[in-house]
Amino acid sequence: MKCSTEKSVGVILLLVVSLLFMGVPQAAADSGSKPLLFSPEANAPTRAVAAADPAAAAAAANVCGAGYTLYYAERLPDERRFGTLFIYTKPGAAENQPVCAIFDNNTGVAKYMKIKLCSNWIADGCTQDSGTFSQYAGPVYQKRGGCGKVTAIMTNSASSSTALIDAVRSTTAC
Repeated sequence: MKCSTEKSVGVILLLVVSLLFMGVPQAAADSGSKPLLFSPEANAPTRAVAAADPAAAAAAANVCGAGYTLYYAERLPDERRFGTLFIYTKPGAAENQPVCAIFDNNTGVAKYMKIKLCSNWIADGCTQDSGTFSQYAGPVYQKRGGCGKVTAIMTNSASSSTALIDAVRSTTAC
């Protein structure tokens, strides 16, 4: 009897372990996450920011939608990283390529945030997203966003005049 009990326990353990390992790929497939793709123009600091937190960079890319690649990422205001600015582009001529920007909140608490994306084309104007967010501001898009400007602002509240982050960056090199 001892031998068959040990054999039964062994078979059950084998089945449980097999089911656990079979479930992992399915769970990953159901999460909807896609591998992060870099723009060929993404610089070394951008790649380092993405490598430090690949889940955040990939999640922001998923928010932008299909076809966007990571062009630029920066911790703001500095290594303290209250927020991270992500700029994604679709392939195309620099001044005409579609751009998506996300401003990630890394503080762990809701903050007033604003992200504004302005096209280099005056007729296209700017798009923006602002409010009190615990995760991120954006996404904001420009169909012809290359050579434009992106502004990222973070304060403790909408009425606060002291900025934790006040950054203006170029969307792409021209």
